[in-house]
Amino acid sequence: MRTKSTKKNKINVVTLGCSKNVYDSEVLMGQLKANGKEVVHEDANDDGNIVVINTCGFIGDAKEESINTILHFVNKKESGEVDKVFVTGCLSERYKPDLEKEISNVDQYFGTHDLPNLLKALEADYKHELIGERLTTTPKHYAYLKIAEGCDRPCSFCAIPLMRGGHISTPMEEIVIEAEKLAKKGVKELILIAQDLTYYGLDIYKKRALADLLKELVKVEGIEWIRLHYAFPSGFPLDVLDVMKNESKVCNYLDIPLQHINTELLRSMKRGTTSAKTRKLLDQFREKVPNMAVRTTLIVGYPGETEEQFEELKQFVKDSKFERMGCFAYSHEENTSAFDLIDDVPEEVKQKRVADLMEIQAQVSFELNQEKVGKTYQCIFDRKEGDHFIGRTEFDSPDVDNDVLVDATKHYIQVGQFIDIKITEATDFDLYGEPTISS
Repeated sequence: MRTKSTKKNKINVVTLGCSKNVYDSEVLMGQLKANGKEVVHEDANDDGNIVVINTCGFIGDAKEESINTILHFVNKKESGEVDKVFVTGCLSERYKPDLEKEISNVDQYFGTHDLPNLLKALEADYKHELIGERLTTTPKHYAYLKIAEGCDRPCSFCAIPLMRGGHISTPMEEIVIEAEKLAKKGVKELILIAQDLTYYGLDIYKKRALADLLKELVKVEGIEWIRLHYAFPSGFPLDVLDVMKNESKVCNYLDIPLQHINTELLRSMKRGTTSAKTRKLLDQFREKVPNMAVRTTLIVGYPGETEEQFEELKQFVKDSKFERMGCFAYSHEENTSAFDLIDDVPEEVKQKRVADLMEIQAQVSFELNQEKVGKTYQCIFDRKEGDHFIGRTEFDSPDVDNDVLVDATKHYIQVGQFIDIKITEATDFDLYGEPTISS
């Protein structure tokens, strides 16, 4: 029989998956702190006798990582290093009965909408008055701001509606309050997130209200950058581009996963658009905001994707010259409509297609970065790493986009500050530069 640890109660929250999970963990931690609980986030020494794992269940690799993490802490529980293990998030929402059967030594499983029940299990009360109160886990100068939960889109490959439910917009006034509280804590950059930003407001205001929200957020004193993540190409509200063009605080940056360019596959994916409409939308982006950085994500190996269709996608990437791009192999997910299709593209073919697309993108990125050499950009600096301070331009989001590196042996830069940097050198995905004012 294992012995109970002698540690004082400390809750270690472990977050897996996307920025929306990061946000949810921060809200959980804020609630726990308000209840007087000692809480840490992903403690390097696993220093917590109570562990809460916020899981991801999006695609195969993410599910595997979540399961391995659960097993890691269950083993710690068996050896007496941990007293309790709780699991929440998307994987738990989607596979709770299976998980309870297969990994029974977890104390309790919770879904994505079970925060009050999870808090109760942690001997804490859910405090409704804590609008905008959370313990941020990002560097103090930027924070994610979730403006909606769930998704109403019918994409055939995506299990997120199964895990997150339908789209629910957060009222504008609550978002502004949260932004104001973040600004008072020193946050300078807001990264707006939702499963679909462009759907914001349809449920509560009966219209697409993202542009209206941006006009309110730019009024928040202390916020300097507002960045848009996860737009949807079908029904994109073009008034957002006007706000982006006219409001200096709104970064000339948009993350808009397009998934593919072949019309036949887009229809099978239930994306509500065509190749021609997608290309027209990108043209409108470039026309309205010529210096916008467009980040997209593409899927390869979707059921039935032929070599000809993949070649069409490759040419699209070459022609579009996306400033930023990611790519992943199709994952056959049960209970999605695409699961009824035959997953007929072999895994090795999928992985080769991923590599081929990213090789094209590396060349595109290299060429675009070379054009930046000799120019000066305002950058915000996130951290010091080795002999370099690491920063970003307004065209780059943390963790997924290009870095700007400044030699720390020659210059000192205060993390969290905006500095004008002259670019002196560029590679595929990194820029090197020097402050325009001696530091």
